[in-house]
Parts: sequence; C-alpha cells; structure tokens
Amino acid sequence: MKCPFCGSFNDAVIDSRPIEHTAAVKRRRECFDCKKRYTTFERPEENALMVVKFDARREPFDRKKLFEGVSRACIKRPISTETIDKIVSDIENSLDEYVMEVPTSIIGDKILKALKDIDLVAYVRFASVFHKFSEVDDFLNQLKGLKKEHKKKSAKTQWQ
Repeated sequence: MKCPFCGSFNDAVIDSRPIEHTAAVKRRRECFDCKKRYTTFERPEENALMVVKFDARREPFDRKKLFEGVSRACIKRPISTETIDKIVSDIENSLDEYVMEVPTSIIGDKILKALKDIDLVAYVRFASVFHKFSEVDDFLNQLKGLKKEHKKKSAKTQWQ
C-alpha cells in the first residue's frame, strides 16, 4: 500500500477488523519511513454490475455515487453516517440478484423504501430528484400521499 503522506510502499498493518454489514475490512497501517499512520478499506472485487440509466446509457455501479446521493438527501437531518452506510450496504447486497445490469429505477425505489422508514424529509428530498419534480404540485401530491399513509398506519396501531 502506498503511504498517502510520503508515497513509500514500506508499511505494516497494525490493526484489521471487519466492517459491520459489509464484506469490507478496515485496516490501520503504519508507514516505516515517515512513521505516520493511516486507514485503508478493502472490499472484495465483484463482477462489474452495469446500471441502466433512464436514457438507456449504461455505466458501472458505483457505491460511492450511491452513498453520495443518499447523503445529499439526508443533509441536516438526524441521520448518522453509519445509518447511511448501512442503507447503501443493504441496497448493494440486494443487487446480487441482478447478473449483469440493473435499472436505475430499481436502485432508486430501494433507496426511497429505505428512506421512507427512516426519515420522511430525506425521503421527499430524494423523491423530488428521482421523480424529477418540476412543479410545486408534484411536492404537494407526494406530501398528501405520505400524510394518508401516516393516517392509515396511525389508525392501525390505534386498534391493535
């Protein structure tokens, strides 16, 4: 591993531990030359899953891009980075059933489902981008639907 501080390849792993809910491993390393410590993350290489965009373009699945999209929806919300990482990992793991390609719509729906269970504001933010809201009425219709669902859930729990 190349030291990010001095560029040396002369280092040692000090600590190694698995990351929860993923196949990744977090390693703490120390450079023998500059004596500084740094962290690396290792993930098993998987077959390249292609994401089919709405306009039929194809691009490789990018976990980082998925994480950034969910993070943007969760800005200034009481949602921890660990929770976002778990959402991304769960979605990434659920894509194993797709062999070569997965439509963007499937990934977006999985994100919406996860956000709906965690934070409705983050859900509406993501939905507005994913469904390309262009009018105020688009937001209002989404909010009315959420309000109806919330009332149904409240009524069910009240009778149980």
